[in-house]
Amino acid sequence: MQGCRSIDCYQYLNKIDEGSYGIVYRAKDIKTEEIVAIKKIKLEKEREGFPITALRELNTLISLKHEHIIAVKEVVFGNILSKIFVVMEFMDHELKSIIEDKKINFTHAQNKQLVKSILEAVAFMHERFVFHRDLKTSNLLYSNKGVFKVCDFGLARYFEQPHKIYTNNVVTLWYRAPELLAGQKTYTEAIDVWSVGCIMGELILKETLFPGQSELEMLERIFKFVGNPKEDRWPEWKNLPL
Repeated sequence: MQGCRSIDCYQYLNKIDEGSYGIVYRAKDIKTEEIVAIKKIKLEKEREGFPITALRELNTLISLKHEHIIAVKEVVFGNILSKIFVVMEFMDHELKSIIEDKKINFTHAQNKQLVKSILEAVAFMHERFVFHRDLKTSNLLYSNKGVFKVCDFGLARYFEQPHKIYTNNVVTLWYRAPELLAGQKTYTEAIDVWSVGCIMGELILKETLFPGQSELEMLERIFKFVGNPKEDRWPEWKNLPL
């Protein structure tokens, strides 16, 4: 065991992104000159210590060691103990920005390899009883060397079998499975697989597969695409809350 290092061991290079749970910077390890991503955990509104969302994400990431899942290198502290930073491996691009760049076109072989990599990462999570619950192209990272990683485990959590009731206010709207849109609370890891299907469609079409603006419009778009629910395929659909 050894204590946490200081953030002073790193040199800031530029800000990458800012989300609900923290700000992400590109930085360099002063000693090794390795380029890393550093996430500053937002603690300003926390009266009772470390936020549970950040703790859950850290715990999940540390337990999931896989070639296609972003790795945590260490946790470091700032000039006061309330400033906490998570150091992760750096990736050059979000998959979303690559898809939106009309000048870049993946080959069929590259698309197949990407989907295979996503499914391998998702299978690894599910075998260890972890939902991701927010798979989307902006949470998939890609390096200039062709390395792919799943990131942002802020909504991830461990599940049990048989499945219990969980909050259904998860997954970004465009990647949300129909059972969640219809209000189902006892859902399975299939919700992650639905998101992968939406990502695969986006890779092929170069645009969002179901760009709905509300839950109702999402269901309309999905049913228009795959057909209306049928009793033999989805017997409980009529009993769902929404």
